[in-house]
Amino acid sequence: MTTICQWCKDLWLSFVSSIIFYTSIPLPYIEGLNFKRVARLAPVVGLVIAMLLLLIDIGLTLLYVPTFTRSVLVVALWVYITGGLHLDGAMDTADGLAVTNPERRLEVMADSATGAFGAMAGVLILLLKTAALTDLNPQNRWFAIIAACGWGRWAQVLAILRYSYLKPTGKGAFHKEAINSPFDLLPGLLLLLAITTLTALLHPQNLTFVPFTVLAGITLSFITGAWFNYKLGGHTGDTYGAVVEWTEALFLCSMTII
Repeated sequence: MTTICQWCKDLWLSFVSSIIFYTSIPLPYIEGLNFKRVARLAPVVGLVIAMLLLLIDIGLTLLYVPTFTRSVLVVALWVYITGGLHLDGAMDTADGLAVTNPERRLEVMADSATGAFGAMAGVLILLLKTAALTDLNPQNRWFAIIAACGWGRWAQVLAILRYSYLKPTGKGAFHKEAINSPFDLLPGLLLLLAITTLTALLHPQNLTFVPFTVLAGITLSFITGAWFNYKLGGHTGDTYGAVVEWTEALFLCSMTII
């Protein structure tokens, strides 16, 4: 019994640590927080973010806010809840990739100043998300938001596991130390599959749409991480954020096609 209680306590502390690390949600200080293993619970944090976005989206719907305006507000809140953590990484990564000299890329990515390519990447990501949310079938909108937040962060865990970390230290180095087994992918994957299955059972009319999202999520998760690895020869904390943002944006776009 003591072992179970300790396991539950450790899991709770890891969850709180993940929320504090990956979001700007204000939480009181809790003794015993451990941030070294927060990446394992990233998909769960994604679902928490999605729930908050859905509550706002539902509230705006009840106020008869038009779809486009509602989508802009949801995307803006999306950035606010995450503290712009992943978007900043995507912008820094874009600045680094714009440098023709591979040896200077990491130096440019570490610079806090945002360049032209970073700004363009950030605007493009926000536009893609806003346009996709606006074009989505209203009955699939809520599920698409949940799935995008979940698969974006599962893609991050996959990239951490599969590819080498480019710097000996950095804001993402400890993730690589914590994610070292394929089994670390299972909790997030099983959670996403469970949500997809439940959605398919509750909405039989979407029996084709919902399972296809699993294929889209897994495919994009592999592609985004692999592409940044191909371009840079590995990953950094910035590219982990870029993987999250681009997987989310491209996933939402793929949902409009379905």
